[in-house]
Amino acid sequence: MNTDAAGLGKSRAVAFVLPALVLIAVFLIFPALWTVYLGLTDYRLTGLAAAEPRVVGLGNYAAALSDPRFLTSLWLTVLYVGGSAIIGQAGLGFALAWILRTRGGPLRRAVEGVVLLSWILPSAVVGFLWFALLDRDDGTLNALLHTPGFAWLLDYPLLSIIVFNVWRGTAFSMMLYAAALENVPPSHLETARLAGASVPQQLRDVVLPRIRRHILTNLLLISLWTFNDFTPFVLTGGGPEGRSEILPLYVYRVALRDGQLGAGAAISFLILLVNLVFALAYLRLLRGRRREAPAAGGPHA
Repeated sequence: MNTDAAGLGKSRAVAFVLPALVLIAVFLIFPALWTVYLGLTDYRLTGLAAAEPRVVGLGNYAAALSDPRFLTSLWLTVLYVGGSAIIGQAGLGFALAWILRTRGGPLRRAVEGVVLLSWILPSAVVGFLWFALLDRDDGTLNALLHTPGFAWLLDYPLLSIIVFNVWRGTAFSMMLYAAALENVPPSHLETARLAGASVPQQLRDVVLPRIRRHILTNLLLISLWTFNDFTPFVLTGGGPEGRSEILPLYVYRVALRDGQLGAGAAISFLILLVNLVFALAYLRLLRGRRREAPAAGGPHA
């Protein structure tokens, strides 16, 4: 009876898990394997290579790594992630969470509402709103600043999409840090203040050690999201002259505009490897902090 019951329990568990495994296989594993295969071929959208693709091995990867435009796109992506995610979203999100932690009433609700609204709106809608804001001829920003004809998206394309992404994504960092700051005992901050610690010293000695894991988690997530973000295409299309062509836009141009699906798949796999490096670096840092915690707490026990 016990054996039959155990077998029946396992069968039910498999029946519950099987649909999820099928979905993962269909929508994640198979597309990933297909992308790896395409990256090893010269598959194209049109022409003879579309009907009879040839296996070229690592040729697509070598061509991408030696392409100056790919290297430029990689550098622009690093600047985009560093400026909009690591400095902009993380910094502004923490500043808002720190300022609003002791505030209440209509002001706090208004600030949180505006920040959250920018985050929950669809990316395409927000992109077109910012295009209308920064437009050279009829843009709202030029009307407010009395600078008719100033081409923000043409003269400062990378800065424009960085500011846009900071405005759009700060809400997540703000909410995560707001929740993390609730774990900081107010008595510790008060003790530090009475001891003469300035605000930067309070942040360094009291706040940051307690929310370090939250900071690492936030930086990982927003860095990965920003690294794979395609929304800047709505604003600049990667131009002018490739000055805002971050890696997702570069893949779009190679794979769809130029019709080189094999090369685009190879570049996509390179992007996946970069994402894995981000994730592994985060896990390494997180494990290091976990090991430090018991070591730091041992002598005081």
